[in-house]
Amino acid sequence: MYFFLLNLSLLDLGSISEMVPKSMANSLWNTTAISYSGCAAQVFLLLFLFAAEYSLLTVMAYDRYIAICRPLHYGTLMGSRACVKMAAAAWGGGFLNALLHTANTFSIPLCQGNTVDQFFCEIPQILKFSCSDSYLREVALLVIGGCLVFVCFIFIVLSYVQIFTAVLRIPSEQGRHKAFSMCLPHLAVVSLFVSTGMFAYLKPPSISSPSLDLVVTVLYAVVPPAVNPLIYSLRNKELKEALKKLMQWVQGQRQ
Repeated sequence: MYFFLLNLSLLDLGSISEMVPKSMANSLWNTTAISYSGCAAQVFLLLFLFAAEYSLLTVMAYDRYIAICRPLHYGTLMGSRACVKMAAAAWGGGFLNALLHTANTFSIPLCQGNTVDQFFCEIPQILKFSCSDSYLREVALLVIGGCLVFVCFIFIVLSYVQIFTAVLRIPSEQGRHKAFSMCLPHLAVVSLFVSTGMFAYLKPPSISSPSLDLVVTVLYAVVPPAVNPLIYSLRNKELKEALKKLMQWVQGQRQ
């Protein structure tokens, strides 16, 4: 679990680092400009990190399933070599996905403006600049990517159906509490990641507006990577004690 959390932390750190510093710099220098190569780099890194993170969350659902539903086989099925291979597959799949989409998107002729209505470059905004029918290639790739996302989502849901079924059969309350505490942080991260992304890309066009699109983009691009460390840290007893002491000290200062 901690090996996968390390990989998740690196992906979250990359997700924040590839868009927030540029946005902050633009705000400080009162500019909204970005170079063509910089825009391409943002698209590549965004797709790479998000696809790898989603794949890793799917792998972590499988890890929780094996730990709870097949605990006697955990050491065999989730050995160090298997974990490394799964993490490498998540990173490699994200890289190939980003390379394919980025190369295809920036090979499309763009001639209908150069103003992106976001605080970073993303494919749907760039496709608005297309002046040919070649953008259909990218739409096809997005449909294929959406199908893969849906398959991973179904896998996660089925894993948790099996997990909760097994947890409810545990006779002791302490055992159920331990199993739930093992799964709830991951489930919270998946729910936040998937719900914000689905709302951003599947919301009806009738409610779409530049300001709403900006808020929704912040929700799925910035909030999950920023909140994930806090969600997983709440399982740490030392951190809980530190937060409790901090809250008591704040209340004492107010009194």
